[in-house]
Amino acid sequence: MKSFLTMAAAALTTAALMVAGGAPPAAASGYAAVEPGAWAADDARTAQSACVSIRPVTESYEAGRKASVPLTTPRSPCTTISVSHIKDTANPADRCQLFLIRFFPTDGSEWTYTEPITACSVPPTTRTVLARNVPDGMVYRVLYQIEYLQPTSQVVQYKIWH
Repeated sequence: MKSFLTMAAAALTTAALMVAGGAPPAAASGYAAVEPGAWAADDARTAQSACVSIRPVTESYEAGRKASVPLTTPRSPCTTISVSHIKDTANPADRCQLFLIRFFPTDGSEWTYTEPITACSVPPTTRTVLARNVPDGMVYRVLYQIEYLQPTSQVVQYKIWH
């Protein structure tokens, strides 16, 4: 079901971009850093190595989930959205979290969500793919399910690869 929803979201977005003849709405620049040298230099490298990483800024909380600012997939051979370097800031040994992605359709229709996926970063560089076949210019947010609100709300650090 997850791969179907992911493929359906990508297909709908691609179709909407083709019909609209334009780019999706501009997204906020909500990240701290882009990993140097993350772009593929030649066709011999895999699409995964062509992905760039960012450390997202958390913008909102809703229904037990925290969401990143809106992000836009760059123009690149990378067609996935993955997470790595997951860590609960209050409990650094906790390297797993439940993630999902909210895609923003270019036509203003309802958001599309992927199925939630538990991602673990053991070792920290381990990447977990949350969505496949994502077209360039797709606007999305990464959400994670928080596990506690007391004594303070859980804060999870992670990298997004897109």
